[in-house]
Amino acid sequence: MAEETDNATAQVRPGDPCAMVIFGASGDLTKRKLIPTLYNLAKKDLVADDFALIGFAIEPLSDEEFREMVRKDLTEFAGAPPHCKFCEWLLERLYYMSGDLRDPASYARLKTLLEEVDQKHNTRGNYLYYLATAPTLFGVVVEQLGAAGLVEETDARWRRVVIEKPFGRDLESARALNREIRTVLKERQIFRIDHYLGKETVQNILVFRFSNGIFEPIWNRRYIDHVQVTVAETLGVEQRGKYYEGAGALRDMVPNHILQLVTLTAMEPPISFHADAVRDEQAKILNAIQPMAPEDVLTRAVRGQYGEGVIDGERVRAYRSEPDVAPDSNTETFVALKLSIDNWRWADVPFYIRTGKRLAKRATEIAIQFRRAPFILFRDTPVEHLNPNVLVLHIQPDEGISLRFGAKQPGPVVHVGVVDMDFRYEDYFGSEPSTGYERLLYDCMIGDATLFQRADMIEAGWAVVQPLLDVWSALPPRHFPNYRAGTMGPKEAEELMERDHRKWHVTEAKDYPTRRAT
Repeated sequence: MAEETDNATAQVRPGDPCAMVIFGASGDLTKRKLIPTLYNLAKKDLVADDFALIGFAIEPLSDEEFREMVRKDLTEFAGAPPHCKFCEWLLERLYYMSGDLRDPASYARLKTLLEEVDQKHNTRGNYLYYLATAPTLFGVVVEQLGAAGLVEETDARWRRVVIEKPFGRDLESARALNREIRTVLKERQIFRIDHYLGKETVQNILVFRFSNGIFEPIWNRRYIDHVQVTVAETLGVEQRGKYYEGAGALRDMVPNHILQLVTLTAMEPPISFHADAVRDEQAKILNAIQPMAPEDVLTRAVRGQYGEGVIDGERVRAYRSEPDVAPDSNTETFVALKLSIDNWRWADVPFYIRTGKRLAKRATEIAIQFRRAPFILFRDTPVEHLNPNVLVLHIQPDEGISLRFGAKQPGPVVHVGVVDMDFRYEDYFGSEPSTGYERLLYDCMIGDATLFQRADMIEAGWAVVQPLLDVWSALPPRHFPNYRAGTMGPKEAEELMERDHRKWHVTEAKDYPTRRAT
C-alpha cells in the first residue's frame, strides 16, 4: 500500500518555477517549519529545479552565514543527514538580505536581488512572498511590495503573498486589513494560511464525506444528534505569554482553526473541488451560524483560565505565573461554545466546540454523535440502555477515524457491548516526516487556494466571535483561575452540556487505536 502511495505521489507535477522570499527568515517559524517543509518537498520532487529562496530579516548576515544557519536547522528540525544531496540542493539556492521592513530602500534592493536570482536560477519572474512576521507588519510589507512594483502580474508570471495568522484581532481590524492589502493585491494573489488545514485528517474530511455513499445520506439533522469539536492541549503558553496576553484562547483558536473544522464538517457538497467552489460552501456555513445576542453569550459560552496542577506526574504552574503574563491576568486559556447552524441540513443540531491549554490530554478531534436507537425492542432484556453511535475524526496526535457501535457480547444472555472500529493513517499508508505545511506550501507554488481562507470567510469567522469579545471585555471574569491544570476545563463547560442532557466525548488520544468492549 505504501509503495502504491509513493508511486501516485511521484506522478504529481512539481511546483511552478519561482523565487520564494521569507520575510522574518531568522524566526522560529522559518527554522522549525518552513525550511524543513521545503526539504521534505524537495525529497519528493515537488519543488521545481528552477527554484530559489531569499531570506529577509533585520539581522546582518552574509549568504554563507545564512546557509550555515539553515544547514544546522535542517539537521535539528528536519532530521537531515549532514551534506545530503537534498540539503546541498536547497543550500545552493539560498540567499539572504538584511533590511528594515518599513524602509522603501530595502525593497529596492530586494527587487535587484530578485532580478539577479531570476537570471541565475531561471525562476521565470514568479515570486512567492511568505510573511512570517509580526501581524502588525502584514499591511506594511504588502504596501511596500506594491510600491516597489514587486506584486505586478502578467500572463507569463505570477506574484503571490502568504499571510500567517492571526489575521486581525476582531471583526473591525480584520475588515481593515482586508481593505488595506486588497488595495495592492487581487484576491487570487492572497493566501491566508491556517496550518491546521495541512493535517491529513482535515484534508480527508471532504473525501470521507463525499466519496463514501454510506455516510452522506445520514449526514444531517434527521440522523445526527449533535457534533463536538475538541482541540485540547496539555502544554501551557510556554514562551508565548506576551502574544497570548493580547490574544487569548478565543482569538487564537476559534475564528480560524476551529471554525475551519466546523465548515468542513457541515458544508454542503461543492459542485467540484475547485478552490472557490469549496470555499463558497464553507462561507455559507459561516454565514448560517446564528449570531449570539449578549444574553446568549452568558448561557452558551464558557471561558476559563488554568491554575496550577499536575500533568504527567509533574506539577505545573498557573497561567498567571507564566513568563510575560500579568499576575492578575483575565486572559482566557479555555473556551467552550454552543453554536447553531440555521440551515436545512443542521437546524436544531447543536455544534459544541471547546479548546484549552493545560488540559488532561492532547487531542484534536471531531465527534459526530448519531441519534439514539429506539429502546422498545430491548425492554424485556437485561439491557438497561443503548449507547449512541459515535463517529470520531481524530486529527492529532494520531490521525485516523473511529466508529463506535453496539454489538452483542458472547453468552446466553443479551448484553450489548460498545465496540470501536479504528482506522489509523499510519497503519494503512505508512508515515513519513511532516511539518504539516507540505501540502499548503506546495499549493501556494501551484496556485491552488482551496485550503486558504478568502476575505469573506475571514470576516464571517470574526463575526461569529465578535459578540463574545464584546461581552467578555465588558464583563471581566470574577473567578479566574477556574480550572486546575491536568483537568478537562472548568465545571461550567460540563454544565453547558448537562443542561442539554449531553456530555463531552471522552478523548482517548493516548491509547488510540484500541478495540474495547464494555
